[in-house]
Amino acid sequence: GSDSEKHDVVRDDDDDDAGQDGSSGPDSKTRKGKIFFYFSPYLRTRQTLREILREIDPECIVGIREDPRIAEQQFGNFQSHHSIQDNKATRSDFGRFFYRFPDGGESGFDVYNRVSGFIGTLRRDSDDLLDSGPSSSSSSPSSSASSTLEDDGMTICIITHGLSLRLFLMRWFQYSVHEFERSYNPKNGRVVVLKPSQDGGFKLSEVDRIAMGFPLYKKQERFRLMDDYSLLDKTRW
Repeated sequence: GSDSEKHDVVRDDDDDDAGQDGSSGPDSKTRKGKIFFYFSPYLRTRQTLREILREIDPECIVGIREDPRIAEQQFGNFQSHHSIQDNKATRSDFGRFFYRFPDGGESGFDVYNRVSGFIGTLRRDSDDLLDSGPSSSSSSPSSSASSTLEDDGMTICIITHGLSLRLFLMRWFQYSVHEFERSYNPKNGRVVVLKPSQDGGFKLSEVDRIAMGFPLYKKQERFRLMDDYSLLDKTRW
């Protein structure tokens, strides 16, 4: 299908048996952990969610929420195949982040801004869920989100789209525009996993990081720039 019909699932749990179709494996109905779903309003993402829900014990589901901020990049109104192909070719030369599709379309920058707002909601919802959970009374207010979610057995599942997913990761891990431009969309329907890290945050699984072309954490430009000002001299993304 078109880019706007592609969908991907982001999860922050540590289950290496996750299926490629978005399910959690054959024993998912017997798992005791809790799960909260966010999904894009697009038809294909809603269809994906329906299939995932077939494999999840309803007692494990603590929330299902549609959020248009994780929808795919908007390509403009009244599209024609030829104009979209021409626009995509122009975008490849101009850069995916700053190129804006005409006739009401979005740039990657626009999508980046709206997924940034979604991340704020995600954090607030996570805090609310943990505050209302059975472990909230024993949790320190300064406990990190990732360790608390892990201890609480909570999984957050986001059903979104290829470009939106990359821009979500760009915002979450503070990748540069240059690093985003060198990354790749995951395969359609791929489960991309964010795992709790030892420092209390999250890390992109190594398999997904390599497949999508993102740099190692310590190799990110935001760290290298402190010692290498020549990174400011780039003339192409």
